[in-house]
Amino acid sequence: MALHNAPPVVYPLGRSRFQGLVLLGLWLAAGLLVMLWWLAAPKLDWRFALAAIVLLGAGWAARTGWENSPAGQLAWDGQVWHWESQGYQAGTAVLELSVLLDFQRILLLRLENQAHARLWLWAERASMPDRWLDLRRAVYSRPKASAASLLHDVMPAADLTTDTPRPHS
Repeated sequence: MALHNAPPVVYPLGRSRFQGLVLLGLWLAAGLLVMLWWLAAPKLDWRFALAAIVLLGAGWAARTGWENSPAGQLAWDGQVWHWESQGYQAGTAVLELSVLLDFQRILLLRLENQAHARLWLWAERASMPDRWLDLRRAVYSRPKASAASLLHDVMPAADLTTDTPRPHS
């Protein structure tokens, strides 16, 4: 049986234009609703002022969050994912990588490490088009099987409680 594995890949991740456009679109839609409310309301009161303040606060929070998006490199060696960034130069081993959204040219990934810290990252094809398909293969592949596990699959394991091997079933 031939096993096909994804090649090792290092892919840069950082501030996503797609994420920025989605945040901007949502903020503009909320602004449009507040403006329609202003036009339709017979008189303005404290609720409109509160909505305007919340709208400005949400815009500031979205922009600040987008500007402070984590940037680094996601590396796959065939066995384990590593997140390499300014704060973690050596690379943090990732226990689990999940694809939450797949738009073919954009992926939303969730990484979880040993401390159960979650990191949400947008991967875009435009960052490195020549390695995009390698990244896609890697996020959907299983880790390479080690030699010990391949031997275990081929040869039945001996029963450790007795000196006789287990019978084949």
